[in-house]
Amino acid sequence: MSQTRDLQGGKAFGLLKAQQEERINEINQQFLDDPKYSSDEDLPSKLEAFKKKYMEFDLNEDGGIDIMSLKRMMEKLGVPKTHLELKKLIMEVSSGSGETFSYSDFLKMMLGKRSAILKMILMYEEKAREQDKPTGLPAKKAISELP
Repeated sequence: MSQTRDLQGGKAFGLLKAQQEERINEINQQFLDDPKYSSDEDLPSKLEAFKKKYMEFDLNEDGGIDIMSLKRMMEKLGVPKTHLELKKLIMEVSSGSGETFSYSDFLKMMLGKRSAILKMILMYEEKAREQDKPTGLPAKKAISELP
């Protein structure tokens, strides 16, 4: 940690993000090497997507998502939750204290068979985003249809 003390603002943040990404990449590699997940040929792309999602919300870069990070995540997804609901979500995913959940916990939830509430919210959000993208050219409008 002493090397981040000498850095200021953006540089320290960049270094923390790089260290965080390195830790997450190591965890991803463990999942890629795990025979339990070897049948999932989409695993590398899923892990990359999960890494981006997790890093977006692990705001304090301590490796865990706490209740405030989860609160921001849910609000950003348009699904705000009460304090009690957030605590339940964390308890459902966490393998530790129940105050936070780690990236490993997050991956086990996303790749596991159990349908955790947080997993369903994230999957629904991903599907909604796919449907929002219009494909092809916009339909032609008659002059009478214009505002």
